[in-house]
Amino acid sequence: MGLNETPSANRVHIGFFGRRNAGKSSLVNKVTGQELAVVSDVAGTTTDPVYKAMELLPLGPVMIIDTAGFDDEGELGELRVKKTKQVLNKTDVAVLVVDANEGLANCDKELVELFRKKEIPYIIAYNKSDLCSVQSKGEENSIYVSAKTGENIYELKERIGKLANTDDYTLKIVGDMLKPDDFVVLVVPIDSAAPKGRLILPQQQTIRDILEANAVAVVVKESGLKETLEHIGKKPAMVITDSQAFQQVAKDTPLDIPLTSFSILMARFKGFLDIAVKGAAAIDKLKDGDTVLISEGCTHHRQCDDIGTVKIPRWLKEYTGKELIIKTSTGTEFPEELSEYSLIIHCGGCMLNEREVRYRMKCAEDAGVPITNYGTAIALMKGILKRSIEIFPDLASKIEDK
Repeated sequence: MGLNETPSANRVHIGFFGRRNAGKSSLVNKVTGQELAVVSDVAGTTTDPVYKAMELLPLGPVMIIDTAGFDDEGELGELRVKKTKQVLNKTDVAVLVVDANEGLANCDKELVELFRKKEIPYIIAYNKSDLCSVQSKGEENSIYVSAKTGENIYELKERIGKLANTDDYTLKIVGDMLKPDDFVVLVVPIDSAAPKGRLILPQQQTIRDILEANAVAVVVKESGLKETLEHIGKKPAMVITDSQAFQQVAKDTPLDIPLTSFSILMARFKGFLDIAVKGAAAIDKLKDGDTVLISEGCTHHRQCDDIGTVKIPRWLKEYTGKELIIKTSTGTEFPEELSEYSLIIHCGGCMLNEREVRYRMKCAEDAGVPITNYGTAIALMKGILKRSIEIFPDLASKIEDK
């Protein structure tokens, strides 16, 4: 995905589910107008989920997901079904594709129950209507379509559009806290862990958000912050830093200038900052032998001083003085069983859509495990948590820095 495209996490995720040979892939191709998925008469052609970012009217930027048959069999089939269930955690709108000649099978009904349990808006698309002699009225949220002839494909897209809640995709990272012509100083370390030739996604998105608010973004490395603040000629509305540089940036930023981090703003953007602040308090309660899960929503090449696998574990040991067991997870592989953990420290979630972030928060809540994120945890361990969330008075009033 290029710099000029809407990030995957900010797209409406539309998942196509159903049995093998119901015509899911054919319908995906017809809805998108592209040959995105391999089509075959052989059952089980789609093995792993297929993702495609695209523009789809009337929705705009979307992520289309074609999944494996939910009735897949055998050892490999069970793994494919597991992958399909994982897709549900990030699905904003589900399309259940059913062979119109065969009707709803038990596995289709199981999927409907999963949609309802996870509160996913869904529509049942009875495919192959061109081969169906009798079309019953069916459920209220159902439609007869044909991937072969194109019957009701436009109507299906319109129905999907009505089910998608696009209001969630107008949320701001920081722009709603700024006035036109405000100055915002962004501290972006450029070190061995920084991606070559580009900025990481939260930094890109924050700059864009500042510009959309008609404010001014000033980007510096941590080594240039102090001099920049002395010579900028105008008091910044706030300083936003990469969490790894929190301690140095806090030292160089006068107390009358609000300070926060990209990770903390991302937690707010994803709707779990209050949970992250509450969860960070569990760091002070860790004991020898406790297990901490450090989870990232993306996969990337590990550097020698990686934030998730090296720096945070080191800071945890230095701060708590405890011998902890550290486990990690990356990408879509979020553990199903969480009871062994005393704390979960999650990344900012920039690569996950809001539904998947909320799913992970809910899993932790159900397991009774406190969960926080990188920026909030680092701020607490560096003794500046309260200062880093002072721009959110309701949260700041609940904690005290050490």
